[in-house]
Amino acid sequence: MELSVTLILAGLIIALLWLFSVKSRKHMCLPPGPTGLPILGNMLQLDKRAPFKTMLKLSESHGPVITIYLGLQRTVVLVGYDAVKEALVDQADDFTGRSPVPFLMRVTKGYGLGISNGERWRQLRRFTLTTLRDFGMGRKGMEKWIQEEGKHLVDRINSTKATPFDPTYFMSCAVSNVICCLVFGQRFSYDDNNFLSLLQIISETLKFGSSPWGQLYNIFPWLMEWLPGQQHKVFANIEKLKEFIMKKIQEHQDTLDPSSHRDYIDCFLTRLSQEKHMPTTEFHYDNLVATVLNLYLAGTETTSSTLRFALNVLIKYPKIQEKMQQEIVDVIGKERCPRMEDRKSLPFTDAALHEIQRFMDIVPMSIPHYALQDISFRGYTIPKSTMIIPLLHSVLKGEKQWATPWSFNPQHFLDTNGNFKKNPAFLPFSAGKRACVGESLARMEIFLFLVSLLQRFTFSCSGGPDSVDLSPETSSFAHVPRKYKIIATPLF
Repeated sequence: MELSVTLILAGLIIALLWLFSVKSRKHMCLPPGPTGLPILGNMLQLDKRAPFKTMLKLSESHGPVITIYLGLQRTVVLVGYDAVKEALVDQADDFTGRSPVPFLMRVTKGYGLGISNGERWRQLRRFTLTTLRDFGMGRKGMEKWIQEEGKHLVDRINSTKATPFDPTYFMSCAVSNVICCLVFGQRFSYDDNNFLSLLQIISETLKFGSSPWGQLYNIFPWLMEWLPGQQHKVFANIEKLKEFIMKKIQEHQDTLDPSSHRDYIDCFLTRLSQEKHMPTTEFHYDNLVATVLNLYLAGTETTSSTLRFALNVLIKYPKIQEKMQQEIVDVIGKERCPRMEDRKSLPFTDAALHEIQRFMDIVPMSIPHYALQDISFRGYTIPKSTMIIPLLHSVLKGEKQWATPWSFNPQHFLDTNGNFKKNPAFLPFSAGKRACVGESLARMEIFLFLVSLLQRFTFSCSGGPDSVDLSPETSSFAHVPRKYKIIATPLF
């Protein structure tokens, strides 16, 4: 009897809170949006496998700035290039907040660069950008590392001897090794079982985050912690990844030479030692572990997924692959390692690689932002503690910015003379002060790895171009490309 009364009272309280929030919407001049249900909000209206599609549809009737409720979480969605740019670039200071996404909070406890705010975010971002640049991110030093890793990747693919193989782990190993060189100061063998198991964890983590189950965790974390399900296995596996990182940090601590830094961890440990008596410092062990985890996760799976998707595209459109190969061989030849300076002489190849990223639309809803205080935007008020979704999907597939947004078309990045042209709506790495810190590294990897592969191989699959489906295997947080066994036929 007492339990029934408690449940009824709880239900009434939630209903009253919901009614209050609906009235507050009008009072605070919130952006318009669809009416939702108590507790569930607008969840039942969203496509659970591709919520960004519903958000795009809702903008047709409610405009480019809309309010929805993901459970009890008030959320403002920015739709289209103009709204996203105005927020993230023109009003950058107002939109620097990062949402405390429950899944990421559970993994990092709020530490690290990824979802921190305020002084923690400022200190860690400034340090991370400076340190990665010092180790060559976007420069010649990093170019040499990627070129060297590209040779390992070519050799491994060559060992398949033109028989069908799954490229997933080859791509993951190559990309992860670049991050490992930056962060850990070492690369790993493609046959290292421990290394492969870590890559498997990273892959499964992204899939979970992009699944309906993962999205449900972010909306009702308290419920999902109590219910059985795959989330418990995912969190247990992430702990293994953190244990690996902590082991590497200890190895660095034992061999640290403050006068000769080998990698990111060395630089952080030295700064930690220098500021250990400062009460306001953010250079402590928890932030080191979480930031290295951020870099390792983000720097491995998104870029390797882009490379896998690129191979699917090349198989789907063999004439585009052939045109890229011809341009590469004409400019670079068959032997010399590709260099970043070659990009300006490879306009069609560069355009195709940009179009691969645009068409893939890897993180359609970006990583959510957060209102750290009330924000005035386009005549509306976005109240403090509101989650903000810059819908990158609507930017990369916007009909005003792209001639054929729903088709793969390298001409989007070429002028009438065949020269490469930029498009301001090309924002796969987001924009503003929260844009991806590894953008220059990812761009370099995508160019050097794919040009190296096309210089050596023609890619196909046994089912032919028509058997390749470019739609993602899973959507939501990230677009995960479908897996195919492909054939790499040497060009010479």
